[in-house]
Amino acid sequence: MRTLRNVKVGETVSVVKLHGAGALRRRIMDMGITRGTSIYVRKVAPLGDPVEVTVRGYELSIRKEDADCVEVA
Repeated sequence: MRTLRNVKVGETVSVVKLHGAGALRRRIMDMGITRGTSIYVRKVAPLGDPVEVTVRGYELSIRKEDADCVEVA
């Protein structure tokens, strides 16, 4: 299983599945990250957290813990 946390800078991936439950899952979906959405990884902070991505035409910073809940292909 490959998650958003493991994607390299400059790569574009597609969301396969969201893991997690309750408020965490709802928050990720509210950010526009849903099944089938393309995500482009723009950059990673110097210490590795957060990860900056482009989703649905806007830039988003997401924590590593949340990125681990997004399975990608």
